[in-house]
Amino acid sequence: MSGSLFIKNSARAFPIDTRQLRWLTRELLRDLLWIEDFDLGIYIVRAPKMAEINQTYLQHRGSTDVITFDYSDPEIRKLPGAPEIHGELFICIDDAIAQARQFRATWQSELARYVIHGILHLRGFDDLNPVARRKMKREEDRLLREIARRFPLRKLGRKPTVRA
Repeated sequence: MSGSLFIKNSARAFPIDTRQLRWLTRELLRDLLWIEDFDLGIYIVRAPKMAEINQTYLQHRGSTDVITFDYSDPEIRKLPGAPEIHGELFICIDDAIAQARQFRATWQSELARYVIHGILHLRGFDDLNPVARRKMKREEDRLLREIARRFPLRKLGRKPTVRA
């Protein structure tokens, strides 16, 4: 059993502690969702890049909070040694900050919520209709509460490095 996790913060203006985000994501996958085999990339991007991805792949205008690409093949997933989830999450830090203000939360908790949301999509959850959306939201809230209980979410932010 192995797990491959790649995290890249392209939004350099926002100092995200990717080591802490890696720990949080592994905790979520292994201890809360019982997923040992995974191949996951997480990319933190700014709104212009997210709008470009959204337009190119989903034909939607503007930025959005998280886009999930699921690369798993249901037939391959059944094979021994195949990852249980295989995909990429693109997360817009600008949207996380805006949503945090709107919902009186921290951007760090919104970032964690978006990771959870994307992973739930990779696990087969959907939010296209009201019933499915409520089910997904309940699970998202439950997982976020559990992660916040285990991990101080503010640690996802780090102070910017000052260079002389």
